[in-house]
Amino acid sequence: MKFYGDIQVGLDEVACLGIAELLKSPSMGEFTREGFLNGWRATGYASSFPPALTTTNQSQTSCDSVSKMISHAADIRERIPIKPDLFRRVYRFTFPLCRMQGQRNLQFDIAAEQWRLFFTPQNGGVQWNTRTTPWLDWWIEFLEERGKRPVNKDLWEQLEVFMRKTQDDENFEWWTADGAWPGALDDFVEWVQKKRGKNSEAMDVE
Repeated sequence: MKFYGDIQVGLDEVACLGIAELLKSPSMGEFTREGFLNGWRATGYASSFPPALTTTNQSQTSCDSVSKMISHAADIRERIPIKPDLFRRVYRFTFPLCRMQGQRNLQFDIAAEQWRLFFTPQNGGVQWNTRTTPWLDWWIEFLEERGKRPVNKDLWEQLEVFMRKTQDDENFEWWTADGAWPGALDDFVEWVQKKRGKNSEAMDVE
């Protein structure tokens, strides 16, 4: 916590997870010496790490002071929402990072918390809800109705792909019933279509 404070990164923002991905954190709040050094070495800054910790090829690619780390953290914060490849890398890294020790899946409450972080812009994520469709709210509501089941890796990863698709086309023109989507997303599409129909009927009555 002190380290994140020193580099001016909040624990409640996506940039915190971006730093964890950069340094290959094995679990939340933990860093290894190797991951810490190798991560900062590869950030494009001139190095002043001790020679014993630096190879010739790495001598010009290190982030080795708090001021440089602050600058790089700010750069990560700025790029995550606008660079889909970086966003995806950090998002996918978060799944194993947030799993309870010894479990293969992510507990629903933890997954929902992370989705609210990644899929809203307030703390460095991207906006999934739109003026016409509250995607994130509906997704969490849908899973709550299904009993808050644990989230497996495939569903976690494919939801981000699904989110990008809905950003491009909210009317599911890209959707096919025989696509290789997790079953929960197939069911969610049907659920959204029914919900839209009910909302439309309610508007007609009004």
